[in-house]
Amino acid sequence: MKTADVLSASENRLRRGLIVMAILGVLIIIAFIISMNTGYIRLSPLDVLKTLFGMGTEKQSLILYQFRLPRIVIALLIGAGLAVSGCIMQGISRNALADPGLLGINAGAGLMVMLFISFYPTTAAAPVYLLPVLALVGAGLTAALIYSLAYKRHEGISPTRLILTGIAVAAGISAAMIVLTLRLDPNKYQFLATWLAGSIWGSNWKFVLALLPWIVIILPFVFFKARVMNVLSLGDQIASGLGTSVERERLVLLIAAVALAASSVAVSGGIGFVGLIGPHLARRLVGPKHQLLLPASALAGALLVIVADTLGRWILQPSEIPTGIVVAVIGAPYFLYLLARSK
Repeated sequence: MKTADVLSASENRLRRGLIVMAILGVLIIIAFIISMNTGYIRLSPLDVLKTLFGMGTEKQSLILYQFRLPRIVIALLIGAGLAVSGCIMQGISRNALADPGLLGINAGAGLMVMLFISFYPTTAAAPVYLLPVLALVGAGLTAALIYSLAYKRHEGISPTRLILTGIAVAAGISAAMIVLTLRLDPNKYQFLATWLAGSIWGSNWKFVLALLPWIVIILPFVFFKARVMNVLSLGDQIASGLGTSVERERLVLLIAAVALAASSVAVSGGIGFVGLIGPHLARRLVGPKHQLLLPASALAGALLVIVADTLGRWILQPSEIPTGIVVAVIGAPYFLYLLARSK
């Protein structure tokens, strides 16, 4: 009877999780449609529908296909990438406050992108596809530095020490980035200031193609590792007792998290809190099992970023608010709430 109860509870959780993900998917579709209608030049739902079926004007086609759709797709991709990256980091560190932004991963990726943009024109085709790779190098070096500083031989990695080290390293990198901006000409300074605020600056199909392979390849791999993450969440000793190579699996998952965050930051700028809010929201909705938590985090992150980007383009028309600022307005109070609740 107890076994039957356990199976029934498991089936109920699975059914609830699938329903929640279906609702998130529907909300993303609604936000997608609204976002296509939102901008300085408004397209009515009928105009969008006509344009999608090839019956719109040349101007409407240009606005929809060359400006809005690439940006919307990028918003969805970076939202999913940053949220899953945060979910991985929270899982392997067993720290609810772990996030690629707080741990300095985003700052490391941003510093490398900033250095490259400072010395190379961003209009050429080659740099667009190199940006995720360069961001990965910067984020990887930062992650290695944080890990080495937070690691103690007899204690391993303390979650609190990891967070504090990441915050300190991120502050140092941010200071270096501010110093570097002093040598820039006004045009590049304006671009980098907007980038640091979290503006989705890569809003054409070249940037979609540069980011898409990273998300499409890494996300299924991470979803495949969901069972391993469930075991790691039990603690190192239990995971080792169950036959899991703890350090190897943690390293592989950390590399995947860094790659997701770095590739996303390369085209989105300094958008923070997505890796914190997305997994927390998903955990409240579907529970802690990573088979449901990881895809739910991806959907929640995608929804958060597309809504924030749409609001940023709508609130102060014809000007726009960087997406990162809108996300921060939502995320900062939530972060303070988590800090207040943490022991």
